[in-house]
Amino acid sequence: MAIRAVLFDKDGTILDFARTWGPATLRVLDDLAAGDAARKSALIDVAAIDPHSAVFAPHSPIIAGSSADYGVPFADIIGRTATQDFFTEMDLLFARHGLDNLCPLPGAVEAILALGATGMPMGLVTNDSEAAAREQMVQLGLDVSLPFIAGYDSGFGAKPHPGMIIAYIDRSGFRPSEIAVIGDSLHDLHAARAAGALGIAVTTGLASHADLAEAADLIALDLPSALKSLGL
Repeated sequence: MAIRAVLFDKDGTILDFARTWGPATLRVLDDLAAGDAARKSALIDVAAIDPHSAVFAPHSPIIAGSSADYGVPFADIIGRTATQDFFTEMDLLFARHGLDNLCPLPGAVEAILALGATGMPMGLVTNDSEAAAREQMVQLGLDVSLPFIAGYDSGFGAKPHPGMIIAYIDRSGFRPSEIAVIGDSLHDLHAARAAGALGIAVTTGLASHADLAEAADLIALDLPSALKSLGL
């Protein structure tokens, strides 16, 4: 069946995850530690990031999680209560430092703009906050091309649950099998499969081809090649 709409993950698919979120995360941890070296060390351990190279370990909760996940141990370390208000504060910190370090993957922005010019309906589904994702898409000039943007806090749940994709299906009227979801993690692919959509993996994130193979309907090198493989 022909693809009638495309949903993109953000980090690792449109944005260079390491170059955007490595430096941004270290800045966030600095802010949360507030000069306390012991707290900073504990935060670094939870984030699983090298404080010198800003490289994440494969098991880092920052890679595919949201502030509702890693925010709980962060709050405990700095003596805060893990409430939604605290998660919102963290989202704002990540949003600010993420914008300062925003780095799109080669060809990703241009590919989305070109596809948008054909009239193809598109959207963004991310485990980042919706507000941060919207700000980033404005900065990249993709806000018009991606009118549907859902984050972990948009009321549909976070990936790997399929709520964001199902919300788009309900709003668009397209059949699940007419929608391609392009992402770089198993969270993206599992969400796509649970929603009945086509799950397209790209290897521009931190997961390897082997990691993604069992859950992907198709694997491509990057976002532009994924669209080409779909005939778009």
